[in-house]
Amino acid sequence: MRAIGKTGIIMAAVLTAVSTQAASAASAKRESFGKLPDGTAIEAVTLTGTNGVSARIMTLGATLQSLNAPDRNGKVADITLGYDDAASYASAPNFWGQTIGRYANRIAGGRFTLDGKAYQLPLNDKTNTLHGGTVGFDKLVWKIVSVTNGAQAKVVMTMTSPAGDQGYPGTLMAKVTYSLDDKGALTIDFDATTDAPTIVNMTNHALFDLAGEGSATGIYGQRLTIPARRYTPVNATLIPTGEMKPVAGTVFDFTKGRALSDGIRDGRDPQIVIGHGWDHNFVLDKGATPEPGLAARVEDPASGRVLEVLTTEPGVQFYSGNFLDGSLIGKSGHVYRMGDGLALEPQKFPDTPNQPAFGSARVDPGKPYHHRMIYRVSVAR
Repeated sequence: MRAIGKTGIIMAAVLTAVSTQAASAASAKRESFGKLPDGTAIEAVTLTGTNGVSARIMTLGATLQSLNAPDRNGKVADITLGYDDAASYASAPNFWGQTIGRYANRIAGGRFTLDGKAYQLPLNDKTNTLHGGTVGFDKLVWKIVSVTNGAQAKVVMTMTSPAGDQGYPGTLMAKVTYSLDDKGALTIDFDATTDAPTIVNMTNHALFDLAGEGSATGIYGQRLTIPARRYTPVNATLIPTGEMKPVAGTVFDFTKGRALSDGIRDGRDPQIVIGHGWDHNFVLDKGATPEPGLAARVEDPASGRVLEVLTTEPGVQFYSGNFLDGSLIGKSGHVYRMGDGLALEPQKFPDTPNQPAFGSARVDPGKPYHHRMIYRVSVAR
């Protein structure tokens, strides 16, 4: 056998390392995703990890259009509700995986005051403003800035919201970065800068069914844990009353895990009646943190799929799909009904601009906004 010199050994090691890195690297693929009814072209980027998890993000609404994950037997299913084509997101809009802004959740009366000046937003939720307004970030076409492969496959998207957009002050430069690794973690970074004081609260509004979207069983057999000892009760228009109420002894206690069938129809709790189920902000025990901490954990005993939601923000809105009424036909022709999906939206508290006890949603020039959240999928054996 011919001897291999020192240089040959080093080169062989380098080639092996490169080959191993390439084999374990997550990938990103950019492609067309159809057109809107007005002819606007929409693109999508699919991020794929070596463990079978993949995420498709489309430029309309910087939307998480699909999140595919294997069950304990290796069967892969899309666990997010939505549509199969971009045009449907525009013609029959709903909040299914979109980036939400400028202000996620509700603002009472669509009004807030900043530096002594009052601002009025459009009322798109009866008497309130919901998820940014009539034309929020979810309805805009974002620009793809970069797409990269590697230890984390990434796509970066940006858009500009001009001063006065939906009534908000300041020109806002917004950026969303989706990053998928080989361990099932999809990280979403929301960043924004402004040229004048404004308010910002961005999040993702995916609706999940860990059994697979459109499943016959829906979410009721799944188990939810939220590490929050308090939640914010709401009035008849779903605006927080200002109270932070203990969850102990109520159907809002998810601290030790709770089946979603346990309490969703409990008419003895007036908050369940108001929300038609759960549609409430939970005050995370961790508070606002520099690094993402656990906000929620969902487990589907039948498939073994587990979803963990992590965030740097102090709250998470749990919405149990109460207003899905069978009128919208989603992916693969599935009719979505109440209980067919749940949303876990990390955020600042609803109506924070009008409730000083909740903190601040203010963003100033030179002080950028940043929110990092993670959807981490795995399998419980």
